[in-house]
This record gives sequence, C-alpha cells and structure tokens, in this order.
Amino acid sequence: MRWRIVFASHNAGKAAEVRTLLPGVELLGGVAGPAVEETGSTYGANALLKARSWAWATGLPALADDSGLEVRALGGAPGLHSARVAPSDRERLRWLLGRLEGVKDRRACFVASLAVAFPREGRSLLVQGRCFGTIARAPAGEGGFGYDPLFVPDGGEKTFAEIPPEEKNRLSHRGVACRMLLSLLRLFRPPGDDVGGDPA
Repeated sequence: MRWRIVFASHNAGKAAEVRTLLPGVELLGGVAGPAVEETGSTYGANALLKARSWAWATGLPALADDSGLEVRALGGAPGLHSARVAPSDRERLRWLLGRLEGVKDRRACFVASLAVAFPREGRSLLVQGRCFGTIARAPAGEGGFGYDPLFVPDGGEKTFAEIPPEEKNRLSHRGVACRMLLSLLRLFRPPGDDVGGDPA
C-alpha cells in the first residue's frame, strides 16, 4: 500500500518535480485547499503552516514545501521572499541580476523545507535540504522553473535549467529533502484500508 498524500500547492512545476522525487508516494494534486499566509520566520515554519492547514481542511496527510534562494552578497536575500520579489519568473531573474551587477561574489544556496502533516493526531514531519552553487551572469537553459536558469551547482558548469532533470534531482535542495523525507516515511506503514495513515 502506497502513501496517498495531498500536495499543498498549486505550482505545477514544483508538483511534477516532487512527484518524481517521491517514488512510492501517490501525490494528490489538483485538490482544493485553503490559501495560507506564509507568516513564518523560517522555511520550515512556513512549510508546516501550509501542511497543517491543508491536512485539517482535507482530512488527508498533506505535504508542503517552502523554498528559497539565498545569495551571500545580498545578505541572504531574496530568501523567504524568493517568490515574492517580482510577479513572474522572468522578472525575478531580472531582479536578481540587477542586484548582482558588478558583484564578484556570486555564491548562493538553494534551500527547501518539506513538511508532512497528519490530520488525525496533529503530528508532522519536517526535513530540509540545501544545494550550494553560484549565480550565472545571464540566464541559460529551458528546463526547471524559478531561479533555475541562473543557478550553477558546485562542481558543475551548467545551470539547473540546462542539465537533465534526473541530474538536477540528484543534486538539488529539493532532491536532498525528498530523500530525507522518504527515509522517514519508510519507518511507518500506511494502513491497507486507509487513505494515508498517521505515524505510530
């Protein structure tokens, strides 16, 4: 019996990526869930807010992600506000490049926190993954989403948007977090006659 977990997001790109990264989990997309204000002071706090809200609203285990890009020369910005500095991916890339114009230190880190909330007993799991790299001088590649066309992982020469999805998943912050989450979920066995199951 596989886990059946609601994905607490309407981001299609993120949902497709997470679904690939969680073999053995039936990730339920397209489920109506509440709009959740991200008022937490950390990625983990925001992920828990969303997961718990969706779990309580749907009655199913819910998975939420909060992630961001932290650029050293910008004091860790955009960080928690990575998705809110501009209204579209293209404008966010322009925003970042504008702030790094003439800057030599282009070190950066992608961070992803994943939370799963179980509705019946109010329990939850929380993991976090990181990927270190640098910000390119110009966008490159057609794959991925968000800041992927500007992020070159350590040890590589191509951006996340240029490399094959399987390679990105092996290296990425979300890939690291998903592997950690899978290792935790494997400690628990979903009931055979249930839609999800809570941890023991």
